[in-house]
Amino acid sequence: MNIAANNPELRSWVEVKQGSDFPIQNLPFGIFKTNGLTPRVGVRIGDFVLDLKTLFVLGYLENLAFELSDFDSEYLNPMMKKGKKATRDLRNRISKLLNATHDDLKKNEHHVGQVLIHIDQVEMCMPLQIGDYTDFYSSKEHATNVGVMFRDPANALLPNWLWIPVGYHGRSSSIIISGEAIHRPKGQIKPVDNEDPIYAPSRQLDFELEMGFFTFDGKPIGDSISTEEAEEYIFGMCLFNDWSARDIQKWEYVPLGPFLAKNFASSISSWIVTLDALQPFKTETPKQEPEVLEYLKFTGEKSYDIHLEVAIKPDSSAETIVSRSNFKYMYWNMAQQLAHHTVNGCNVRCGDLMGSGTISGPTEDSYGSMLELAWKGTKPLPMNDGSERKFIMDNDIVTIRGFCEKNGVRIGFGEVSTKVLPAKK
Repeated sequence: MNIAANNPELRSWVEVKQGSDFPIQNLPFGIFKTNGLTPRVGVRIGDFVLDLKTLFVLGYLENLAFELSDFDSEYLNPMMKKGKKATRDLRNRISKLLNATHDDLKKNEHHVGQVLIHIDQVEMCMPLQIGDYTDFYSSKEHATNVGVMFRDPANALLPNWLWIPVGYHGRSSSIIISGEAIHRPKGQIKPVDNEDPIYAPSRQLDFELEMGFFTFDGKPIGDSISTEEAEEYIFGMCLFNDWSARDIQKWEYVPLGPFLAKNFASSISSWIVTLDALQPFKTETPKQEPEVLEYLKFTGEKSYDIHLEVAIKPDSSAETIVSRSNFKYMYWNMAQQLAHHTVNGCNVRCGDLMGSGTISGPTEDSYGSMLELAWKGTKPLPMNDGSERKFIMDNDIVTIRGFCEKNGVRIGFGEVSTKVLPAKK
């Protein structure tokens, strides 16, 4: 796929520091505001945010499929409603305007001062009005680890796992943006297996290293999206921390799965990296055995080589990197997830969020949750301040970062960072 904005030779007249997540080849979308500006659509370039509302008013986005209201919006949804081709054309136009060899915008210093705002001056907002949210369970290593811990190790994977991308419907109302703190959840737990449950704050609060993808409008109800079509219906991706209360989950999950253990909070990163920008980093999906059913078969590379890390920062102390993993380890890819989600005729809509499920790699330092990293509390993780962690403690800050790198180009997602406050009384 030849997308002009992905050219690794491009350089911007906007200063971009070495190692930045946001070179001209990225151009992720988000929603921002300032003391003087209402929430609106922005694009990140280096340490600056490009104000698309003002850019449109000044006439730089003519002959595209958009109206002022698409950018003068507190969510990306109106812009995304215009579809894949329109958003691709928009990103290509922005790339041209920021290209060092193109001076239409650069030569108008007065305009540059209006449309480029330093990141220190902006406040990031929830990027989308999220409709439905589905969380998958697509890491073979994670599913195996959990199965070994809680079931017969010889039968760690349930019979259906190698046949379908397992998922469940989550709660979109409690999805929050990076930087927003959460309170430790409360619920029923069973500290002692042979005694009655108690009502208490969770003692086993955990992060889950995930990525999410957002959809354009899909097909009408009753129709399905094939694996070959799937990426045309995906706008972009974000970092995703799907918080989990393991002790609440252990007691409640039979027979219908997660409920209070998961619906109290999930955290997403501020910038949505388009799937177009990620095309140079496509890679092969892990080998799938047994052979999948016909509607889940695909051709070509459908996975993405995205480096991920998780850090825990105790209160008033330096952070400790506890996991380094990669999105490419996912057994079921996004195309298969979307194909399975819609094969029964389920319709997806603009702004729906799909969570990858916990991303765990093949080594102990690449696991995607404290449940695995500390192996159900039996192997506490040492922190740089001398303390240990079995699970997440009050006042800890958990931060997930991610990036791709190839041919001298780094495309990053920034971070999703969340502080855990004590349970409310």
